[in-house]
Amino acid sequence: MQSRPLKIGLSARLLHVPPKELGFRNKVLQYLEQSIAHWLMANGALALMIPTISGAAEVSRRGISVKSYVRELDGLVLQGGADVSPRSYGKQPMRADWAGDMIRDRYEMEFLHEFLAQGKPVLGVCRGAQLLNVAFGGTLFQDIATQCPQAIAHVDPELYDGLYHEVAFEPGSRLAELYAQVERPLVTSIHHQSVDRLGSDLVVDARSPADGIVEAIRWRGSGYALGLQWHPEFHTGSEVLLDSAPIVQDFLEAARRMRDQEATR
Repeated sequence: MQSRPLKIGLSARLLHVPPKELGFRNKVLQYLEQSIAHWLMANGALALMIPTISGAAEVSRRGISVKSYVRELDGLVLQGGADVSPRSYGKQPMRADWAGDMIRDRYEMEFLHEFLAQGKPVLGVCRGAQLLNVAFGGTLFQDIATQCPQAIAHVDPELYDGLYHEVAFEPGSRLAELYAQVERPLVTSIHHQSVDRLGSDLVVDARSPADGIVEAIRWRGSGYALGLQWHPEFHTGSEVLLDSAPIVQDFLEAARRMRDQEATR
């Protein structure tokens, strides 16, 4: 009998003040970006957006709980979007437009910790990688260009997903194993923040060789948690960028393995 498809939860992007022309006056919108859902679906998984469980800053446990949501899913993908708030790691924003979204930070960290507590894998993309670092007690550079002036450009508003740079995988890392035959991997670069102090029980899996900026992190715990600073879902179909298939397949295989282990208990 064929097993059911994996059910992968996608954290929601939040739009607290929608443009008037959308017609949602005084409403908060929660949404996902199409590419990341299709990336999972193309590999046989069901992509399900997870809404926040309260309209306030704190996640409410009245009604349905975070634990109940996680119990029904097989893995979590933290998608990109707004900055992680410096207040989430004990800092003040250096500029007002770097204040980030603390409501989303709390919502995503709640789910992140519960997925790991239930032994289910987590994959963080761009903001998701930064959130993973902060959730484990790490900090971020609020703006690479300001705080790391020697760094290459990691974001270009005009090029958006057309800005690429090389990454170097750390020897012995999972990414180095997955891409053992790749000599000069190129990835998208659409971020102005990045890992500063690494969180507890995390290791660096990849850096930008041009400036040392952290590009991938991994949890050393008993489960699976990987954070990628680039957008692998934007690489689909590219003949230039790093093939994203090994990453999503590795994540989904971890979800399948953990689901099967749970079924035999």
